[in-house]
Amino acid sequence: MIDVNLSISGMELFLLILVRIASFMTVAPFFSQTGVPQRIKLGLSFFLAVILYEVLPATQLGYNTVIGYATLIVKESIAGLLIGFSAFICTMVVNFAGRLIDMDIGLAMAQQFDPTTRTQSSITGTMYMYFVMMIMMTSDMHIYLINAITESFSLIPIGGIKLTQNLNETVIGFMADYFIIGFRIALPVFSAMLIMNCVLGIMAKVAPQMNMFAVGIQIKLMTGLFIMFVTVRLMPVIAGFISETMQNYVETIMRNMV
Repeated sequence: MIDVNLSISGMELFLLILVRIASFMTVAPFFSQTGVPQRIKLGLSFFLAVILYEVLPATQLGYNTVIGYATLIVKESIAGLLIGFSAFICTMVVNFAGRLIDMDIGLAMAQQFDPTTRTQSSITGTMYMYFVMMIMMTSDMHIYLINAITESFSLIPIGGIKLTQNLNETVIGFMADYFIIGFRIALPVFSAMLIMNCVLGIMAKVAPQMNMFAVGIQIKLMTGLFIMFVTVRLMPVIAGFISETMQNYVETIMRNMV
């Protein structure tokens, strides 16, 4: 049986812990999806905060006014959001790669509403996203994220977040890697479509009486689907690479907030 006694200072510390965890749950992959009930998110955040409150050493909060405590709340919110965002951007890169593939094979106009993110998503991006998320969940990536947010309290003390220039450079580097990784995932289809466009261009010169625009749409779509079918065995490799990248990003963003 857990006996939790809270004083006024203890309640203030508990709320700061809860704010960081709840902010993380708002944007982190697996937990931020709309398919996860709000009660589960709130309950998990609350119980993690209770456990951490009992485990973490007593901390003296350096503030004197309400504005000072509000500043601490904002700092903890930023810490949780940045840690969750660093993991979230690694999963969205798969959706970006799917959009690139759809643009190449002619499915760019075939958009659908993704209920998990409440945004318009491409067909290939949604399919790749669910494949990668399932593989990462079977490899206990969601457990790693929970461990990451709990370990952040030992690395970044309550109210100890520092927004430095290195943090800004790290976030900008994340965005650059976002496009690089997306192009690497879409590279097989992109290379095949580049060769197919060259072949269609040569055929248009050799047989100008053929309508290459009408013929090329079906050929590019069939070729793109065939390449996707052949390279589907690479999905575990892609998921493993994204998991490793996510771990590096989360650890880097936490080190740069100290």
